[in-house]
Amino acid sequence: MKEMITNNFQGTQKFGQELAREFLAERNLRKQAIIVALEGDLGAGKTTFVQGLAKGLGIKEQITSPTYVLMKKYKIPASDSLPVSRYFYHLDCYRIEKPWQISELGFEEIINNPENIIAIEWPERIAEILPEDKIAIKFEGINEDKRKITIE
Repeated sequence: MKEMITNNFQGTQKFGQELAREFLAERNLRKQAIIVALEGDLGAGKTTFVQGLAKGLGIKEQITSPTYVLMKKYKIPASDSLPVSRYFYHLDCYRIEKPWQISELGFEEIINNPENIIAIEWPERIAEILPEDKIAIKFEGINEDKRKITIE
């Protein structure tokens, strides 16, 4: 378990960028997608972290929470070291009542593709269908700006 404190939203985004670089370096070492399960109350920093993660993956689009659409898909730009098309998925399961509902979005196919990177807000709503080797990150608001982030 690793624990860190960020003092503002920029620090939380920077942490996401750093983690993205690690994910890109892991290429071809996995049998399924990289899944990042983000836990924490509303306003705890989950979406802010995802914005940094996307930036670190080279995504230029504006990242907003997919609360009402449930899932957004972004193409990770190809590079000399990463010539294959990869995708970043951002899911918000807050409105999911039963885990099977996320399956209707092709979730099983998405997680079984090792080229994908997936960030899931409110993963506890679909915990029974998530793989055990997911990366669990918990966000806790200490005050308006400061966040405690725990990686398991």
